[in-house]
Amino acid sequence: MARPYALLRAGLPYLKTLGMRRWTNYPVDVAVGADGTVYVLCRASGATSIRRLTWEDGDLGAIGGNGTGDGQFKWPATMLMDRDGNLVVSDEELHRVTTITTDGDFVDKWGEHGSAEGQLDHPAGIAFDPDENVYVADTLNHRVQRFTRDGKFILAFGRHGSGDGELDMPWGIAVDEMGDVYVADWHNDRIQKFTGEGAFIFALGRSGSGDGEFNRPAGVEVDGHGDIYVADSGNDRVQMFNAEGRYLEKIIGDATLSRSGRVYLLSNARPMRLREMTSLEPQKRLRDPKTVRVDAQGRIFIPDYGSYRVQVYQKDVVMLGEDDIIPPLRSPTLDVT
Repeated sequence: MARPYALLRAGLPYLKTLGMRRWTNYPVDVAVGADGTVYVLCRASGATSIRRLTWEDGDLGAIGGNGTGDGQFKWPATMLMDRDGNLVVSDEELHRVTTITTDGDFVDKWGEHGSAEGQLDHPAGIAFDPDENVYVADTLNHRVQRFTRDGKFILAFGRHGSGDGELDMPWGIAVDEMGDVYVADWHNDRIQKFTGEGAFIFALGRSGSGDGEFNRPAGVEVDGHGDIYVADSGNDRVQMFNAEGRYLEKIIGDATLSRSGRVYLLSNARPMRLREMTSLEPQKRLRDPKTVRVDAQGRIFIPDYGSYRVQVYQKDVVMLGEDDIIPPLRSPTLDVT
């Protein structure tokens, strides 16, 4: 899909909440299947799993599991769904990338610990390019590597530092439809954009809590319009930027109770009383989001790590052509009168 000339942005309305404590403890990533099943990657210590939920928030059970065997995970970070409908998961502690089916059957794994080309040290973010090669945020090697789908090394770029093109513990990663790569440069509190071959294009953000500033950005996503979403984990929010890196708006959380949460509370009198006694305003907000995902329908899935749930929003836009909007202004102001 070609990017639009411009967009009429109507907002990012809240849609719903999925999951609850005990089902989706410490969610770090989300993938959505063709049948609408929502797969939630959870990394509770000693209880790692992938929870399968329906769009109506029904529980279809867990797959994966904690361990070092084939198809198991110790400290998973990122999850993708490939063209075959399998789940691809990076594991920081096991220094590898594992593929399983949506029923939990082992398919493949690759990666070994080290700092040489093709080796990994706490790999976090993974992303497919248009040819389904895999980019990996090789976190403690302070670089990005690209592999074939079956784990053969292609190239690496980045080195430890804070200059343009340098990285300090990169975590999240995304690739747009043109093959450009976006890296959440975690310890440098910024997002960097590169060509697919690793040439620096631009950086956005700096340390802080203001609009367009970051406190340990963990995840990054790019949608089909070129808009950039950042899971600003230390600031408990997701920030949105246009394709040129200009700040647009943020999501701080507006959650209501999930369907599963309501069922749980209605059958447990003590938690019901505790909720009745507390202020509800803080319960809406995001807590330490690690990633953000946008699907083809413009739905924005935010794994709400500190609140054991997934918050879902809808991007509401109208695509514009050149005849629908005047050319860019030198000194823009928004007149709403």
